[in-house]
Amino acid sequence: MFVCLALLTGCSKVSELGFPQGVTSVTDQSLPLWQGAWIAAGVVGVITLVLILWPAVFHRPKVGAPEFPKQTQYNIPVEITYTVIPLIIVAALFYFTVQKQNVITAKSTTPIHEIAVTGFQWSWQFAYTDAGKEAVVTGTPSKPPVLVLPLGQRVRYTLRANDVIHGFWIPAFMIQMQNIPGVTNNLEFTANKLGEYPGRCNMHCGRSHSQMRFTVKVVTASEYEDYIQSLGGSAA
Repeated sequence: MFVCLALLTGCSKVSELGFPQGVTSVTDQSLPLWQGAWIAAGVVGVITLVLILWPAVFHRPKVGAPEFPKQTQYNIPVEITYTVIPLIIVAALFYFTVQKQNVITAKSTTPIHEIAVTGFQWSWQFAYTDAGKEAVVTGTPSKPPVLVLPLGQRVRYTLRANDVIHGFWIPAFMIQMQNIPGVTNNLEFTANKLGEYPGRCNMHCGRSHSQMRFTVKVVTASEYEDYIQSLGGSAA
């Protein structure tokens, strides 16, 4: 039903399915994959529903018929069909997922900005390389930090954790990557729309996991430069 409504209401545009379009360079890659997965799931669901209802409606027992209908076993063409079709679906989803993932996780040789993101129980620390090693913003569970990003400029994030595994997740950006103790992960993307977006940890990291929140604020390039200069050598 969902697929039918989506096709009828706009053949040239698929619903964004709860995610804003064009927010970041990652969203541009992830959203088509998300839409395609839902369309594939909808098609499979409709076909499965038809296969369930067809025998229930058109092959009901008739008056005077035997108690059990004729049983058929080892129908090789049918068994091959319901084995091959799921394999094709999984292979297609795997192919497109790997294709998009390779683009999303690609690293540039010269990112414009670099920010170190450290997850700890139970908040976040953002270190802006642009302003020097002392330009650090550290949050607390009661006062979540703000991650300020420049509009239209590529940023490399270095993700670490100093206690347990955390998850750096910005839902509107359709991006998440784990902060793992002893492991350094890197992520790059460009924010393309001004505004404020909620972020949080999506790995259960302990008692106050639900308080591991932060806000992403996308500002103009000049506002970003002013913010970096305002950090100076102090912590906020």
